[in-house]
Amino acid sequence: MASKTTLNARNLEALGATHLAELLIELSTGDAAAKRRLRLELAGTGGTGDVVREIRKRLTTIAKARSYVDWQKRKALVKDLDTQRRAIVEQVAKNDSAEALELMWRFLGLASSTFERCDDSSGTVGAVFEKAVADLGAIAMAAQPDPTRLADEVFQALTDNGYGQYDDLIGVLAPALGPEGLEHLKSRMLALTGQPVERPSGAKRQVVGYGLSGPVHAGEMTEHPRRSSARLALMDIADAQGDVDAFIGQYDSLARMVPTIAAEIARRLLAAGREAEAWRTIEAAEPRSGGRDAPDLDWTDARIEVLEALGRAEEAQAARWSAFERALSAEHLRAYLKRLPDFEDMEAEDRALVHVERYKSLPHALGFLVSWSAISRAAALVLRRVQELDGDHYEVLTPAADALAAKHPLAATLALRAMIDFTLIHSRASRYRHAARHLLECESLASSVLDWGDVETHEAYLARLKKQHGRKSAFWSVTG
Repeated sequence: MASKTTLNARNLEALGATHLAELLIELSTGDAAAKRRLRLELAGTGGTGDVVREIRKRLTTIAKARSYVDWQKRKALVKDLDTQRRAIVEQVAKNDSAEALELMWRFLGLASSTFERCDDSSGTVGAVFEKAVADLGAIAMAAQPDPTRLADEVFQALTDNGYGQYDDLIGVLAPALGPEGLEHLKSRMLALTGQPVERPSGAKRQVVGYGLSGPVHAGEMTEHPRRSSARLALMDIADAQGDVDAFIGQYDSLARMVPTIAAEIARRLLAAGREAEAWRTIEAAEPRSGGRDAPDLDWTDARIEVLEALGRAEEAQAARWSAFERALSAEHLRAYLKRLPDFEDMEAEDRALVHVERYKSLPHALGFLVSWSAISRAAALVLRRVQELDGDHYEVLTPAADALAAKHPLAATLALRAMIDFTLIHSRASRYRHAARHLLECESLASSVLDWGDVETHEAYLARLKKQHGRKSAFWSVTG
């Protein structure tokens, strides 16, 4: 049973409404965000209209703000924005979806000006607007706006998408747009790219969009500085409509030969049951020079999917093995082993690990063995190729040393020493504390090393460090 002093709803209710109200006033003093939240809650008691007015006032204030928001003030901004977003979803949308839709569009309209005056290196501000786009889909479905009008709003948003805040908009709003809205949006985007819009013979000229110089009619060609955004939108529309050919049509013949693009097209052709076309697409983009060290794994995965769809399982297996061999892809090796008969997989795994041990890039090989939990092989690799250890690869050597420490202390020590040596030789002062910690770990491991062989003992290594780097006082000051 929880203590009476535990902070939970039941215990706080026991304080009584009056005392709680006094506490809230006290706690919110000097806290603008808390006050805004309380005002929203109070507005909710007066009906949706009062909440809407509070949200509008706050959105207007945010829109007018011009001061720069650095990383120290970013948290408060994120909290403020998310409070408004949640109020629209939780308080307005439940009672008036049409009003909530208009408010959410207005909220999303803050994105560009907010990013312009904000340090969003953490991505937390962008995350709030991503949530708002997702919310917009559910709100639009509930509000059921006119599809054409909604398409026009989407068009305006996507042509002002400098920070990518609307990247997922079409996919999110596709159900609310429906066939009519998607077609209208497609017409406007086609006009923006300068592509001709088809119209029946003899039909009247119909305005389908508005370019920089005025209305664009069906069949007319226009140029627009935001053509690339429009083309991306047309791809999303094609996906929403299930129109593979329209998606493919956004790439010219040269672009379709780029492996990553070929992979996108091939997957869509597969989904449409057009396996033969998917194969031709993926093969047209196949790198034929043979000079690359590693394959494009996305293209490889798409090729494997096509081979499986065509019933060419053996070729798909060969492609998985090739991807593993060239890129040390654990994902492809697992997929390969999973499809082998019992006992054959053990032999194949051993053959794969021998290949890893011989791989030319030691960091890749060591990282693979550690992640595969082949710790004994990792230890043997370190001892055999110790001269190749590069202490700059701390992202590999640190977890390797941790994994090796329990049963292979000598190999762990060599990995730690590589990082220490690199740090001191190159005078990387920012890593001195890490190197000092590694040196302490080496001291701890020394008693577990039963046979040093040709490797310096810890005492000899420490003496050499002091002789070669004794003047690096900044390092020795943090070694304790």
